[in-house]
Amino acid sequence: MRIVLGVSGGIAAYKAPELVRRLRDAGGDVRVILTPNAARFVSPLALAAVSEHGVIVEQWGDPERGGVDHIELARWADLLLIAPATANILAKLAVGIADDALTTYAVAHRGAVMVAPAMNTFMLAHPTVQANVETLRARGVEIIEPDSGLLACGDEGAGRLPDVPVIVERVRAHFGTRDLEGKSVLVTAGPTREPIDPVRYISNRSSGKMGYALAEAARRRGANVTLVSGPTALAEPPVKVVRVTTAAEMRDAVLAAPHDIVIKAAAVADFAPVDVAAQKIKKQPDVNELTISLRKTPDILGELGSLSPRPFIVAFAAETNAVEENAREKLVRKGADLIVANDVADTSIGFDSDENEVLVIAKDGTTTRIARAAKSVIANRILDLVVAYSARS
Repeated sequence: MRIVLGVSGGIAAYKAPELVRRLRDAGGDVRVILTPNAARFVSPLALAAVSEHGVIVEQWGDPERGGVDHIELARWADLLLIAPATANILAKLAVGIADDALTTYAVAHRGAVMVAPAMNTFMLAHPTVQANVETLRARGVEIIEPDSGLLACGDEGAGRLPDVPVIVERVRAHFGTRDLEGKSVLVTAGPTREPIDPVRYISNRSSGKMGYALAEAARRRGANVTLVSGPTALAEPPVKVVRVTTAAEMRDAVLAAPHDIVIKAAAVADFAPVDVAAQKIKKQPDVNELTISLRKTPDILGELGSLSPRPFIVAFAAETNAVEENAREKLVRKGADLIVANDVADTSIGFDSDENEVLVIAKDGTTTRIARAAKSVIANRILDLVVAYSARS
């Protein structure tokens, strides 16, 4: 992996030495280009020490060595990774301005490009910044979406540079083998909503983040991916997306076409109201209780297991107690090949979180514990197991 890391002048530039170290641990040969503003946040000497290469800051290269650094690097590199990418750098990349070492190199670079925008949440939301991001995306640049949380300026929202392991995982996926090439993979994600009346419904806290991460990871590994999604607030990954609301709609979408692998990460409602009111149910002064009769929703996993030919099935078990015991029971009852169990009683992982920690159990009884990490990292670890076990089927 021959990587040019471009670092622009945002506060998140302080993560650059750790990013270089982790990229090298993953097998990368890393050369660094700093913008002059980035050099205010992180020392070129520190980056030279961890990369074991000279760091380029000046646009005109090193006169003692001769040659033009940006052209030489363009012949060498496989990937240009810019992290963090400020609003200024995004604008320059979008229109082709080349007025410093990094942007000059970017114009000369002919390999893949990956950028990780990081800035204040209001800057990120500005229409011009969003238009520049979309211009780059349409040009084939891979965008590592920023995280949400407390920012250095004190605001809270989208704009944080993702954690270093997340960025490294994206780079590894870019260079990784396309071990799902030629496979059709269906992923379900998010909650379902079962209506009570036109304004109320039964649902759950699933954000859909785990399923979306799996769909995106499978796409990068070469799969032809269909994502069947319940209602979420997430941006759609570049795969075929089928939007559904109820468990019945999800069942129809899942069974509409055969797939080689089905990953059921959605949190499907187990019960739905028997009767749905045509109008909003009003509060009555003399009525203190309301009884709603519920019926079971379709058993999507059960129907998948009875198909012939049968896909490779990955189930999910979100448990609040006896996590492994309950997951093993569900694995057998549903006839899945793998089941991914996580403890949703732990509020720091699972629902709404960007991180997860899971136990994967195979139908032969073996278990694999995947330590706490970003959901994008967890997704690739799960797919590693899917590739290994489906090859045995």
